Amino acid sequence: MTGLHNVIADLISEGEEVDRLVADLDPTGWKLPTPAPDWPISHQIGHLAFIFRLAGLAASDPAGFGELTSRISNGFNAAVNAALADYVDDPPETLLARWRAERDAGIKALAAVPEDQMVPWLVNPLPPAVLASAGMMELFGHGQDIADALGVERRHTDRIRHLAGFVVRTWEFGYQARGLTPPGDEFRFEVTTPSGAMLTFGPAEAGNRISGPAVDLCLLATRRRHRDDLRLTATGAAADEWLDIAQAYRGPAGPGREPGQFAQSR
Repeated sequence: MTGLHNVIADLISEGEEVDRLVADLDPTGWKLPTPAPDWPISHQIGHLAFIFRLAGLAASDPAGFGELTSRISNGFNAAVNAALADYVDDPPETLLARWRAERDAGIKALAAVPEDQMVPWLVNPLPPAVLASAGMMELFGHGQDIADALGVERRHTDRIRHLAGFVVRTWEFGYQARGLTPPGDEFRFEVTTPSGAMLTFGPAEAGNRISGPAVDLCLLATRRRHRDDLRLTATGAAADEWLDIAQAYRGPAGPGREPGQFAQSR
């Protein structure tokens, strides 16, 4: 399979994994609070449905996507929160059906884009494989919030490699979110997948290095765990600072998670 087909196949699997977390919830379960303030499980799924709807529009109707995003004048985060109003009052069975339909339509639209064609996105156009990897970031982060709300331990696979690559690709976002200047030199990342395979990114001679489990890297960069509750090691002052500010998405960092909040899950 091509690179795009590989990431699309894994994106489908990740979507199904999140679906299994909520498929059998009763109405009370949909209202359970998650670690994200004021976002119960219904908000997490409503957000994912909207993001996949947006990605599908970008892939299938670039002009329509441009028209929609041109009307977002008060910031993307505000637009996301406003979009939740279209989902969160739905009965659980309706919300579940909408999430499935919009997830599947969005993935199908991305899969139909030629690999070398750029897809318009919120800041810069992206190759479809990269936008699919961003979709995996959304599923990973919000799926973790749902799992935490349910007290479920997730079982990760080597599909995490796509997200680890996306984290490295977006390594400067944490600086940008805080108005900081990123270091001039790239970092070296050496992380292991759940199967034990080594993933390496960046120059081998780099003085600033990050190492540890790939899952922990992704938990850090989606701000679902504090660095103190992860098994990541930094070499170099800049790399150590990065562990405090890493994020794989644009916009405000948010409060993140507190040290020790999930220490038992290490």
